Amino acid sequence: MIRTLLATACALFVAGTAQAELLTEKNIPSSLAVEIAVNAVQACAADKYNVTAAVVDRAGVLRALVRADNAGTHTVEAARAKAFTSASSRTPTSKMAENVGKNPAAAQLVNIEGFLVLAGGVPIKAGDATIGAIGVGGAPGGNFDEACATAAIEKAADQLK
Repeated sequence: MIRTLLATACALFVAGTAQAELLTEKNIPSSLAVEIAVNAVQACAADKYNVTAAVVDRAGVLRALVRADNAGTHTVEAARAKAFTSASSRTPTSKMAENVGKNPAAAQLVNIEGFLVLAGGVPIKAGDATIGAIGVGGAPGGNFDEACATAAIEKAADQLK
């Protein structure tokens, strides 16, 4: 009888623990991903930069990609990799590049498969939750790529609450 009660108690504890481990996560919807990518390309076009913008979800999976008509072919992978890197690290890639330059221990970040540690990747947040990231490539400097990415996120700010 005691063994049966102990077994039942253990089974209930394990079942309760399994339920407590379920997660609810916020993620970027495809319509918003497309809107942010378009806005980034338009922001850069206003400064006469031909870029590609990639938006990934919180796991770094591509949700939207927009390439300006005259953007270089290399900008597609650069934008995607910057977005992946930012989503994965939950950090702007400009900060990562800065850390790599200052901290020899961080220098190995550039060797992580799929990472591109150049400015132009910015996390997309809804409150405190990172729901995705955008990467922009093709402007004449990562700081300009990042400015376009940030402008696109700011333009969508009312949808990120």
